Amino acid sequence: MPDEGLMALPPGPDPHLPVWELLLADEAATAELARFIADELRPGDLVTLSGGLGAGKTTLARAVIRALVGDPELEVPSPSFTLMQSYEGRRAPVVHADFYRISGPGELLEMGWDEAIDGAITLVEWPDRAASALNPSRLEITLDLGPGNSGGRVAILVGMGAFGERVARARALKAMLERSGWGEAARTPMTGDASTRAYERLKRGPGDTAILMISPRRPDGPPLRMGRSYSDLAHLAESVHAFVAVDRALRALSFSAPKIYGEDLDAGLLLLEDLGEEPVVDAQGPIEERYGEAVRLLAKLHDTTLPHVLPVAQDLDHVIPPYDGQAMLIEVELFVDWYLKHVVRAEPSGSTRSEFLNAWADVLQEVLAGPTTWTLRDFHSPNLIWLPEREGLARVGLIDFQDAVLGPPAYDLVSLLQDARVDVPMTGELRLLSLYSRQRKGSDPAFDLAAFATAYAIMGAQRATKILGIFARLDKRDGKPQYLRHLPRVEGYLARNLDHPSLARLRAWFEAHAPRIFDAKTP
Repeated sequence: MPDEGLMALPPGPDPHLPVWELLLADEAATAELARFIADELRPGDLVTLSGGLGAGKTTLARAVIRALVGDPELEVPSPSFTLMQSYEGRRAPVVHADFYRISGPGELLEMGWDEAIDGAITLVEWPDRAASALNPSRLEITLDLGPGNSGGRVAILVGMGAFGERVARARALKAMLERSGWGEAARTPMTGDASTRAYERLKRGPGDTAILMISPRRPDGPPLRMGRSYSDLAHLAESVHAFVAVDRALRALSFSAPKIYGEDLDAGLLLLEDLGEEPVVDAQGPIEERYGEAVRLLAKLHDTTLPHVLPVAQDLDHVIPPYDGQAMLIEVELFVDWYLKHVVRAEPSGSTRSEFLNAWADVLQEVLAGPTTWTLRDFHSPNLIWLPEREGLARVGLIDFQDAVLGPPAYDLVSLLQDARVDVPMTGELRLLSLYSRQRKGSDPAFDLAAFATAYAIMGAQRATKILGIFARLDKRDGKPQYLRHLPRVEGYLARNLDHPSLARLRAWFEAHAPRIFDAKTP
């Protein structure tokens, strides 16, 4: 049976299948479907609309175009005679075509079809007249009259090719939003981070917002070691299960992780409390009060006895993995593979790589033998939200922790105080390090400051080495050169950490193979 309308979806077909059948009871339901489709479309997407005369193809296309343009009153004539109409959409040009009057794919050349749809969102009515010329990866919508004399329409959405997964996720998303009471909310894409996750801000009234996280299960990459991928070796979360588990665990400790309003774990969808956008930095750098509170939060977390197994759902647990030597080594190896090759422009020999990894393996033994805690792993300014209306440590909002591991307490502190994107002056870093040490010593007289300082330098060097590799990879592999502007800052942090006596062997390697590290200016 088709889903009734677009409101509460009754139990029925598996919502994760790439075929979605709906009963559109009236024009309002058609407009709602159109708005939802428009929110899902991206530049380069193709939507075909099939069905007999009077099935409602143009009506649905018109509503989708109005949503894409952002003008509910926009005049959208049928392209039956012009064959093709173009519009300026909010995120891409929009092309509306009708193939009813063409005799085959050859006529598309005369229309300048390829040039018109390049980078556009394209809607095609009567696509069967030139089906062989259309992208096989597309959203196919078939419309028909509804049962009896209801006056409604039945819409069948099928995802072809790469669209299959998207249709299944869209259907699951619609169901989750309806269950959570956010089905009518307006959706606005948010600027993404360096990850593969996508975010949208949902608004259903003045001051009533939520954050949608779209994070489908990450497929394993190619095997690197012992048949295991990079994400497996580095213990990166491959589904939203880890986020849900750590989020609820942090909230149970009274920290300000976002409330979870809705979820579909299989589809990788979460609807989260919107903690806002108040940063912990300003144009001059770290705001001391806010950084200080973030440091106190870490001290409190590190003084707490924490479980290693966290519940996700009934009969489903998440085990926090160890931040072991294998993970730390595969991370620093990014420096050789990406930074050394593409920034220093040196091709490392096998002996150069072995010397690098052996030196790291030796120096990491000290921190691997030390105490461990929840290492949130992305505890730095872009992922901390200031919540002035709350009190104490609850003023620090936490939004990125799905890759949490059991690791050295120093790691998250160095993430904050040697921020890859923000200049943290050495005087401020030392002052906040002292604050952390006082907090830890006050609650645990046995806290070993000298051992922590050594771990801080080692983890600082490990993290900076990894980040230099990641930023070079983001530029070379992913086409994101904007991260290169942060290289001098991170190079400076690395040089500063390599001054520690425990890192003398590694310092010699960097001096020999990447001397530019020591030319960087630290804040």
